[in-house]
Amino acid sequence: MTPVYVDLSHTLDENIQVYPGDPTFSCCLVLTLAKDGNNVHSISLGSHSGTHVDAPYHFLEDGSKIDEIPLAAFVGNAVVIDVTSKSAKEHITWTDISPFADLISRKASLSEGVFVFFHTGWSRHWQSPMYFEHPFLTQDASQRLVDLGVKLIGVDTLSPDETLVDGGMPDFGVHEVVLGAGALIAENLTNLEAIAGGDWLVSLVPLKLKGCDGSPVRAFAWPATA
Repeated sequence: MTPVYVDLSHTLDENIQVYPGDPTFSCCLVLTLAKDGNNVHSISLGSHSGTHVDAPYHFLEDGSKIDEIPLAAFVGNAVVIDVTSKSAKEHITWTDISPFADLISRKASLSEGVFVFFHTGWSRHWQSPMYFEHPFLTQDASQRLVDLGVKLIGVDTLSPDETLVDGGMPDFGVHEVVLGAGALIAENLTNLEAIAGGDWLVSLVPLKLKGCDGSPVRAFAWPATA
């Protein structure tokens, strides 16, 4: 039987959104079969382009860099929390998460540990201005998840914190809590509804970028076996 894999990644192209102020993405053909006998592209992107993982060094001067984190940290058992009822800029609170606390604790005790993903449905707004208006986690909720032993929090949005596009001082409280605890964050996931039921393992293995604060990933899931 062919293994079942679920793609949780957005495609990188010139139309992707980036966090305000981050480098844009480009992928350009520089060698061609017709002229050079082979195709080669030049790629330019930020460390947080598209579907990606944040390392603690993203916000902590002495935090682990992406190449220093063990591979085991990037594979985990998934718990998907449906918060598709949330509106633009609405908070995701512990009240939304608490019904899953026992499941999270159980999966945290497994050898691969647990990833908690928030399915807001906001990936449907990918490449539109509405994508910046996503719901976001409270700092208290993120702290409680870390206390449960969650090793990665993932969102199908630009950030687990509020994104500001018209100026103002952003609040990165969730990043600071999660990364400060040595856990990880995954952003710009998609297709989370496909793994909302059953038991799934997820891979978020990054590029091995020396000294870097994060990395794009090809996120995917497959059924966990007993």
